[in-house]
Amino acid sequence: MKMRRYQRFSRGPLVGVLLSSLALAGCVSSGKPTTTGLNKSYEPGSPHLSRALASWSKSYANDPSNKTAVLNYAAALRMNDQGEQAEAILRRAMIDMRGDTQIAAAYGKVLAENGKLQEALGVLDAAIDPKKPEWRMMSAKAAILDQLGRTQEARRLYQLALKQAPGEPTILNNLGMSYLLAGELKMAEETLRLALRSPQANSRVRQNLALTLGLQGRYEEALQIAEAEMDPVQARANVAYLKRMLSKT
Repeated sequence: MKMRRYQRFSRGPLVGVLLSSLALAGCVSSGKPTTTGLNKSYEPGSPHLSRALASWSKSYANDPSNKTAVLNYAAALRMNDQGEQAEAILRRAMIDMRGDTQIAAAYGKVLAENGKLQEALGVLDAAIDPKKPEWRMMSAKAAILDQLGRTQEARRLYQLALKQAPGEPTILNNLGMSYLLAGELKMAEETLRLALRSPQANSRVRQNLALTLGLQGRYEEALQIAEAEMDPVQARANVAYLKRMLSKT
């Protein structure tokens, strides 16, 4: 996640550092967790991520046209800080599966993560059917607009997406991050808690809620949520780091 995205928040540089150090936030989420199977966020180089990479690499090599393999392998590469490789895989999939909205949304996401925001926006604009826009595409585009500082446009798209998919946790997660990045922490918390009501809410939502609570100084609550998503020792270290950094601002 690029530092530029946090400039609207009064503690912008701090939040940018925290997100890269604590791995507590997700920007764009395209598709339901059950589509890609990778519901949790693993640390680069971790045994869990290494196994996932090996498994999905093999699946992708066996059948590069398998959409599930493409999405999972790209997601695992992104988690392992191999964004350029994920971009290459999804670029090929865009050609092989032309018109597939989930592939387009994932490609737009990785382009944005690689700092290619205008290119990402172009990909999504070309893929969205203006007569029948699809909620995943609208949510992905909204998240990129947020990174470009076009907050009101982004939030209008989130609301349109929610009309298609009421209560969809991936949309609510992105909207919650929009509020967090604008410093509207109470609204961020409320939105992320609403996302968690869905049984399809994934690890990213809980991690983002933990960050939001931590930024409000509610460290014990943040720790309880963080411990459910990562090793308890790492969770305590992350929250302690957050507390130290906030005390310096």
